[in-house]
Amino acid sequence: MSVYWNARTRGLEPYVPGEQPRDRKYIKLNTNENPYPPSPATLAAIKAAGADTLRLYPDPTALELRKAIAKRYKTTVERVFVGNGSDEILAFVFGAFFESGAAVSGVAAQGPGTTQGPLPAQGAVPAPVLFPDITYSFYPVYANLWSIPFRTPPLAEDFSIKVDDYLGLSGGVVFPNPNAPTARAMPAIDALRIVAAQAKAKKVVVVDEAYVDFGAESVVPAVADYPNLLTVHTLSKSRSLAGLRVGFAIGQEELIEGIRRIKDSFNSYTLDRCALAGAVAAMEDSAYYDEVNARVVATRDRTAAALRKLGFQGPPSTANFVFMSHPKVRGEDLFKGLREKGILVRWFNKPRIDQYLRISIGTDQEMDALVQACAGVLRDRDAEA
Repeated sequence: MSVYWNARTRGLEPYVPGEQPRDRKYIKLNTNENPYPPSPATLAAIKAAGADTLRLYPDPTALELRKAIAKRYKTTVERVFVGNGSDEILAFVFGAFFESGAAVSGVAAQGPGTTQGPLPAQGAVPAPVLFPDITYSFYPVYANLWSIPFRTPPLAEDFSIKVDDYLGLSGGVVFPNPNAPTARAMPAIDALRIVAAQAKAKKVVVVDEAYVDFGAESVVPAVADYPNLLTVHTLSKSRSLAGLRVGFAIGQEELIEGIRRIKDSFNSYTLDRCALAGAVAAMEDSAYYDEVNARVVATRDRTAAALRKLGFQGPPSTANFVFMSHPKVRGEDLFKGLREKGILVRWFNKPRIDQYLRISIGTDQEMDALVQACAGVLRDRDAEA
């Protein structure tokens, strides 16, 4: 810890991304990337953009991309925001819509729903933002970065989100649908119960739809009916563009303007010309990506069935990954055993999920190798017993 860091920096616990190995070649199933390449049209657009125009700044409004997204989702350009991946957009969202305890009340958040420090005479700590106790681990990072109080209602035993926990007083709500890392989706009708309840108190509900294209039900059509609903999306998963870093949000104009104000207080040019061109082409080539994602879903379901035959257990998946455990082998031992056999998966050393692995869906050949490796780890364990 450096003497040059301020109190905010000293108090941060940054997000830890999935391992990007350099020591050897692995089958990489730990970061939820799409196993198939971007469409030829997408690659051609990126190549064409890398020309003399790179000496010029990109369009700070990303108008052509916003037009393409608006057409794809049957909404208006004014209801679309784009950014450098959905992570950046989520960071802006926390800053734009959720009240900071430090800024509003002089109280710093110190973890899930807790605060410390003297209350000023003029007011109380703002109501906490709500997100599940098991969810995308960037949410608490953003909350702490912005000094936002938060509370984490526990998932049910089957890893489903308990809707009633999100209908009362809050400073706003955010959750992925499908959830991560559990892969479990909430029906749109339940998500909209939360939106409707929070609308009465004028609180924003953010539905993070990073994985929605793999079988879950989107709430984008409901944006027209709920001014407090914002959906967040990424091109990293269903558009095979994790390396391009493009995300977008859809919401009514007031919400989009709020995010834009935060963005333009940081950086007017968050997307470069190559990213803009590739993203436009990807949004326009839905037929290619629909076919690719259908292949991922078919491989996912086949792999989940094969793992269950080996004794693995886990919730049903509507994402491009599965979340599974084995009753006879510790999660950490499975993780290490697979790594030794050349396969990377994600293991979270956290309460309630430390016996589970999150396994991204690769090609059919990669997933066959995974199943064989899992069987090998189980045999190794039996031999040692």
